[in-house]
Amino acid sequence: MRTTKLPSGEAVPVLGQGTWYMGDEPRRRADEIATLRQGLDLGMTLVDTAEMYGDGAAEKLVGEAIAGRRDEVFLVSKVLPSNASRSGTIAACERSLRRLGTDRIDLYLLHWRGRTPFAETIAAFEALQDAGKIRHWGVSNMDVSDMQELLRAPGGDAVATNQVLYNLTRRGIEYDLLPQAQQRGLPLMAYSPIEQGRLADYPELEEIAERQGVTAAQVALAWVLRQQGVIAIPKASRPEHVKLNRAALDLKLTQEDLDALDDAFTPPSGPEPLEMI
Repeated sequence: MRTTKLPSGEAVPVLGQGTWYMGDEPRRRADEIATLRQGLDLGMTLVDTAEMYGDGAAEKLVGEAIAGRRDEVFLVSKVLPSNASRSGTIAACERSLRRLGTDRIDLYLLHWRGRTPFAETIAAFEALQDAGKIRHWGVSNMDVSDMQELLRAPGGDAVATNQVLYNLTRRGIEYDLLPQAQQRGLPLMAYSPIEQGRLADYPELEEIAERQGVTAAQVALAWVLRQQGVIAIPKASRPEHVKLNRAALDLKLTQEDLDALDDAFTPPSGPEPLEMI
């Protein structure tokens, strides 16, 4: 498994597992748990979840999937901005820990920006670190101006990542947010790298996939994974799907492939508002 480094120097997998919309339906639970465990077997040991996902249902699912294997996992979860006061963040983290069945979260993120000042949320993160309940903290859905303000806040330079929407149809971060993060040595986490599966239906991707002997979704995922300092967290709901995601890490897109993708999905020529879904 290829890795990238957090600002602390700790290496983490560049390909992890997302859990958005997992844990919502009891009939899919067994398959979803088997899928997460299959991903761990394949080295996809970074698992991303959030208190928002299914109102805690995804965290409970993750907790069941990683039971007995906690030390293998780099566990990521998120606090809602409505809970991001100093006391609210600490209480939210403790609830997440109970649902996850663990004593620590490896990387705890502010899910998006709310009304609470960054300094207050950072103070909560620092208190959680001091208590051993989280190891690193970061943010999600923050644009360039947000990151600049965060870095100016007391303790803000300890941010470990920014998780953002990034895929072939959402390339705006390539103009400024991504290069600035790369310059700082701050990895970005790309959520919805296959646009929640929709990129699998693009003929431009299917043409490359046929040439490479893979699927269109694998082409889309390999394109994200080619970027230095980017961690992709696709969701898979079946074990065979997670195997395809893992195989995309070994897919080498040619310059011809990359040029064709640039023609089909135009890179940004100027700053663009950060997209979210």
